[in-house]
Amino acid sequence: MADAGGWSTIESDEGVFTSLIENLGVKGVQFEELISLDADTIRALSPVYGVIFLFKWMTGTQRADTSAPADGTYDPTAPEEKGLFFAAQTIQNACGTQAVLSVILNHDQPSSSTGGPAIDIGEDLRSFKDFTTGFPPDLRGEALSNSEAIRTAHNTFARASPFVDETARPPPDEEDADLYHFIAYTPVGGTLYELDGLQPHPISHGPCDADSFPEKVIEVLRRRIERYPPGEIRFNLMAVVRDLRERAREIGDVEMLEREARKRRDWAWENSLRRWNFVGFIGEVLKGVVRQKEEQGGDEAYREWVEGAKKQTQRRLAARRGHGSGFELE
Repeated sequence: MADAGGWSTIESDEGVFTSLIENLGVKGVQFEELISLDADTIRALSPVYGVIFLFKWMTGTQRADTSAPADGTYDPTAPEEKGLFFAAQTIQNACGTQAVLSVILNHDQPSSSTGGPAIDIGEDLRSFKDFTTGFPPDLRGEALSNSEAIRTAHNTFARASPFVDETARPPPDEEDADLYHFIAYTPVGGTLYELDGLQPHPISHGPCDADSFPEKVIEVLRRRIERYPPGEIRFNLMAVVRDLRERAREIGDVEMLEREARKRRDWAWENSLRRWNFVGFIGEVLKGVVRQKEEQGGDEAYREWVEGAKKQTQRRLAARRGHGSGFELE
C-alpha cells in the first residue's frame, strides 16, 4: 500500500460513519452497531443494504495462495457484468471509509437485492462514481485515495492527539502490532459479495437476496470468526440501514422517532468531542488534584491516593476484559 497521504485513523462507530456519509451528501441512510451475531437482529433492521465488519488483521493467518480466497470464490467479472463497485485499497487508513463506500455506491439504483429504496448518494459521490466507471480496481482505489472531498469528510473524524501521527504506518519493528481492517458484505445482483480492498477481486459467497441475506451473511461471518484462536473477541459489526427516523414517521411511532432523535443528538455531541484535544485540560486538572492531596496530607497521603487509583484502574480493566467487547455469538 502507498503512503497514507493525509488520511487519518477513524473509529469504528455508528455515529461517526453516519455523520461521515451525511457530510458526503448521502441521504436516508444510517449505521447501526450489531451487538448480537444472529439473523433476527439484522432482519429487524430491514431493509439492510450491507454490513461493515471490523477485525484484527492477523498476518500469520493470511493465505499465501492468491488464486483463491479462504472462503468463497473470486468473481473478477462482477464489476463489468453486474456494475459492481469495487476498489483496491491503496492506502492504509482509508479502509473504514472504503468499506462504507463499497456498500453505499452499490445501492444507488433501484434493486431487489436489499428490498429497500435506492440510496441518494449526493452530488460528490455521484460525480466520483461516474468518473471511475469502467476503471479497474487499482485505478478506482487511486482515484478514491486522491479524492479531496472524500478525504476531507473522512479526516473530519480523526482522533485528536498531540503525540501520535495518525497518518503514519507503524515502524518496521511494529508491523506485528495490533492492526485492524474493515471490509463490507452486501448483496448485489442476486449474489452476496465480500468487498475487501486488499483482495484482488470481489469475493462471491453464492446466491443471496433480501430475504436470505441475514442468514447468509451470518453464516459467512461465523466461518470467518472460527478461523481465529478461541477467545478472540476483537470484532465489530455494523449494519447499513435505511434512516430509522423515516421508518418511525411512516408508521407513526412517536417513541421510536424520539429515541432516534435523541441518538442523533448524542452522536453530534460525541463527534464534537472527537475534534478536540483535552490533554492540556486534563493535565491542569491533575495538577490541581495533586496539589490538593499534598495540602491535605502530605506525601504519604498522596502516595496512598495514587496506589488506590492504580488498584481501582486494574479492577476496571479486569472487569472489562472479563465482559469482553464487540458482539455476542448466539
